[in-house]
Amino acid sequence: MLVGEEFSSVYHSTEMQRVIVLILLLSWCGISHAGADFSSLDHLRPRTSPSTQAATVQDLAKRKLGTHADFFEIHVKTDFAPANKDRFMLQNGDNKLIITGSSGVAAAWGLHYYLQHYHGAHFSWAGDQVQWRGNIPVPDGGVIVTSNDKFRYYQNVCTVSYSSVWWKWERWEQEIDWMALSGINLPLAFTGAEAIWQRVYLKMGLTQAELDAYFGGAAFLAWARMGNIRGWGGPLPQAWHTQQVALQHKILDRMRSFGIIPVLPAFAGYIPKGVLRIFPNASFSRSSSWGGFPNKTWCCPYLLDPDEPLFQKIGASFMSEYIKEFGTDHIYNADLFNEMTPPKANLSYLASVGKAMFNTLRAGDPQAIWVMQSWLFIDSFWNASRVKAYLSEVPLGKLILLDLFAEQKPQYQRFESYFGHLFIWCMLHNFGGTIGLFGSSENVNMGPFLARSFPNSTMIGTGITMEGINQNDVMYEFMNGHIARKQPIDTTTWFQDYAVRRYGQANPYIATAWSLLQRSVYSSGNARDTHSYIVSLPHASSVDYGGLEIEVWYSTSDLFTAWDNFVRASSSLASSDLFRYDLVDVTRQVLQLIAVNYYSDVMHSFHSKNLTALKQNSVKFLNLFTDMDILLGTDKHFLLGNWLEAAKSWATTDDEAKLYEYNARNQITLWGPTGGLRDYACKQWAGMMEMFYKERWSLFLNTLIYDLQKNVSFNQSQFDKDVFNQVEVPFTFDRTIFPTITKGDSIEQAARIHTKYRIETRSQFLNRLKEFSSTRTKYSWTMDRQEGPFQTKIDRKWKGGSFEDNRINIML
Repeated sequence: MLVGEEFSSVYHSTEMQRVIVLILLLSWCGISHAGADFSSLDHLRPRTSPSTQAATVQDLAKRKLGTHADFFEIHVKTDFAPANKDRFMLQNGDNKLIITGSSGVAAAWGLHYYLQHYHGAHFSWAGDQVQWRGNIPVPDGGVIVTSNDKFRYYQNVCTVSYSSVWWKWERWEQEIDWMALSGINLPLAFTGAEAIWQRVYLKMGLTQAELDAYFGGAAFLAWARMGNIRGWGGPLPQAWHTQQVALQHKILDRMRSFGIIPVLPAFAGYIPKGVLRIFPNASFSRSSSWGGFPNKTWCCPYLLDPDEPLFQKIGASFMSEYIKEFGTDHIYNADLFNEMTPPKANLSYLASVGKAMFNTLRAGDPQAIWVMQSWLFIDSFWNASRVKAYLSEVPLGKLILLDLFAEQKPQYQRFESYFGHLFIWCMLHNFGGTIGLFGSSENVNMGPFLARSFPNSTMIGTGITMEGINQNDVMYEFMNGHIARKQPIDTTTWFQDYAVRRYGQANPYIATAWSLLQRSVYSSGNARDTHSYIVSLPHASSVDYGGLEIEVWYSTSDLFTAWDNFVRASSSLASSDLFRYDLVDVTRQVLQLIAVNYYSDVMHSFHSKNLTALKQNSVKFLNLFTDMDILLGTDKHFLLGNWLEAAKSWATTDDEAKLYEYNARNQITLWGPTGGLRDYACKQWAGMMEMFYKERWSLFLNTLIYDLQKNVSFNQSQFDKDVFNQVEVPFTFDRTIFPTITKGDSIEQAARIHTKYRIETRSQFLNRLKEFSSTRTKYSWTMDRQEGPFQTKIDRKWKGGSFEDNRINIML
């Protein structure tokens, strides 16, 4: 019998070996999980019968495999796994494969394991790759795999707004299938919460107009729920509430039928202003300003004081109404002070807030477990004393903290494993649902093991908490592998094996390409992915290469060589839609780097007052946007039209369609009324490149040309106003219909672009881009650039957040 079978070889570097030895020693010494007490979570278990869970997994197999699903016989035995673990077993039957799981999720995870290891299957947001190779038996005696932890958590509170806000049931069904196959058993489930709040507040005597001024619009619900904003993007139509309640019933029914435990919404203390009309003597404070939202209109919701009786009354009323509609799984999420400073800093106040929050949950459900994102603790306000006070009034075992950004900024180390409270080690990875090749693979490889081995560790699971999905599939499959991984692995080998599963066949060019990607874009360390120049607000820097944030932590030559190998592999892998998707994605990544070089050329010609060169470089820069738009238009995952049409599909009237489309457009551009969070959720999609980003840069370049012709200084402040009024705001209200069907061939376009642009990647500037990443505090280097009869020697230094250049013109 194969017990805990590992998938990849161990990484053999000296440093990695030292860390592994340390982890094993700590575990053998009994340090790992020494302080954890899980008994308070015993009631968190599947609500449906084992037979229902088994039947649900069988149906999943049929959706993925068709008639081949008949090869599998699914069983669920709730006493099959050790305490606080999940387990599956694969056994040979009479021309059958018998999968026994400790839950439906465990059985689905077992199905995925079998398909991955015996059929080379792959499941991801971008698509699936399954090639049935026949009824392959497992080794005699079977295979048993046991999870490391109790929970595998999924979603950030922002994910619903950045990714799933417009999903209908068909897309939700696909996502829940993916959750189950990935072994995820603890996801957020917030759909339809506003409909319940509407019932509660109308019963209290508030008017619909008061609720319209409070609820965020469909694309901004996450931040309205957390008290960051109020009313922006609204009002929510009544049809929305009705539709979302019906959808949530389907979501919860399916999750529960798999044995998944959904995390439900709860009251965090934020209230509509109308509550104060009914209860004028209620004690409250105002949330601090957030995201550049105007104070009098969209910002600063009202927060009840923790000792205000209404806090518990309203919270309990919501839970009662919610449980009556949807039932409960006894676990709830509520987040206070998200990216906002508490109104008081004294320890007694912070302790009273935590106490009020938990007492509210317990008043609505005596068995309640509170789940909280620890993102707020990253802020410098939260020192150890304040965090300890905030958590001190919540009984140990009744609170689970999500160490949200643990792959780069783990908080459990700062706060002594959260002073005894349970936590889940999470990979955040993505902000705003932006698109860019990025990942901290080595941090992810090591992090969960170090957390489990931390003295008196209270870690009870792993999780993925990206703000947006549909990007970097590789990092999420890699992270989800921690469900049963026993030690850090060789990441290079794993990435190469991933490519074989993803495309359904091995290819030497692709093996090289993914090795290069792993050691470059997917080895970011503690660098954070930032927006490309092309999707950032144009800025006329005082020097050629600064002005906009640069974050390049890798050797660009590795990326360019990986691109070469993707192009070389095209003829062999052309039949794979997932290969085509990745080819487009890698090509897009290269083009956004080339754009940095083009921007530097533009600024150099502007500062050197060379009008001819400025015009030529401007044309070259703008043509790149068109090429990117054409390329992205060849793959369905990169179409603006899909996002906009999905938004409008919820509308029952034309006014609703306008509202939803405005929400969808505003979120990915201005993100608010004044652009305070402009481009935070930017998207490199076909339609966006040509009709938004290119238009914005075109105005910028024409302004530079005009200023040079008139010999006047560029006015950044005036340009910001012009682009806001002439490009950005009009785009959010525009109703142009964009394609939802691809145009052109991905492989042909990638080859065309490779032929056209590969020469550009040989620039000294691009190949030394890593040297002046914004993560660096200082550096200097010298480069030569030839223009006309002069050779310009540039001595560049990064100083005080900007570049300083010393130019020497040498006559040739």
